[in-house]
Amino acid sequence: MFLAIAAASDHINMETYILEDDEVGRRFADALIAKQREGVQVNLIYDAVGTLGTPEEFFQRLRDSGVRTLQFNPVNPATATAGWDVNQRDHRKLLIVDGRVVFLGGINISSVYSGGSSRRASKAGPDNEQPWRDTDVQIEGPVVAEFQKLFLATWLAQKGEPLAPRNFYPTLQAQGKEVVRAIGSSPDDEFSLIYVTLLSAIGSAETEAWLTNAYFIPDPQLLAALKAAAARGVDVRLVLPGRTDSALVFHAGRSYYDQLLRDGVIIFERRDALMHSKTAVVDGVWSTVGSTNFDWRSFLHNQEVNAVVLGTEFGDRMRASFADDVAHSEQVTLEQWRQRSFDLYLKEWFSRLWQYWL
Repeated sequence: MFLAIAAASDHINMETYILEDDEVGRRFADALIAKQREGVQVNLIYDAVGTLGTPEEFFQRLRDSGVRTLQFNPVNPATATAGWDVNQRDHRKLLIVDGRVVFLGGINISSVYSGGSSRRASKAGPDNEQPWRDTDVQIEGPVVAEFQKLFLATWLAQKGEPLAPRNFYPTLQAQGKEVVRAIGSSPDDEFSLIYVTLLSAIGSAETEAWLTNAYFIPDPQLLAALKAAAARGVDVRLVLPGRTDSALVFHAGRSYYDQLLRDGVIIFERRDALMHSKTAVVDGVWSTVGSTNFDWRSFLHNQEVNAVVLGTEFGDRMRASFADDVAHSEQVTLEQWRQRSFDLYLKEWFSRLWQYWL
């Protein structure tokens, strides 16, 4: 991301849920300000709840340099310009440089995401100094224009100040062999296109459906799709967190383990790192990486963005990444799960009561 920002010559569009005033956040701010001073227009969308702990001075410094900022759905209704619904959040993580390259996935702008955690420790997270495990993709080619449209649509819908004219849609040449699709969802949509696309992929799976997710609380349709795939002989595997920064979500998701395991879904928990990836690979050819968790909040209340990639080369890389996660995880068996403590059972029951709002 820093290399792409440094190479920018026309504009930088950035959209993020979390942007912290820490070492990494300040480094991003410095890089964006430096490009703005060079004449590259920087436009930034940040979520009001995700940045609740970030001081206003952090954003004022950006504005003072000429960076155009937009706070998504302000917590204070008096400052909201596009209606007010504090439950609707912008959970996307997008960085688009010159309309030619895009980064997206699960990675927020925070020091806890500053390193990989598959084989070495990254910056310590809030949960017992655990490193974070996350996934982003870097994409070039014609599909970048579709991600650009999503960013600009959000800016317009949130009534941001008019953007300086820039070459937002340069001519782009095809890159690589894969077919890539940009999928965005918003709580204003009649249905989540990401959700429908995921259900369709699982429903069409013939050999395997491997998913990693940070905050897993399946709704009835997703639950049924996973169980139906396993019932017809598909190798359905989930890599989920064994530790978490959100206890209610963690226990609400675990409340579904018994029926998933009973119906043939294989579950692993990664316990050496905080699993934050949001990915899936189906039959080694259909893959997705993005910001979408498999829970009610992502499907109903959040703006999200995913890339769907069709191709065996990328599918092989996704399968290898999944296998690496499995190698660093512990399998949860039905017999073991049914021996859990009554205390855990109570936490699951209580947390599940709140699943719609988590």
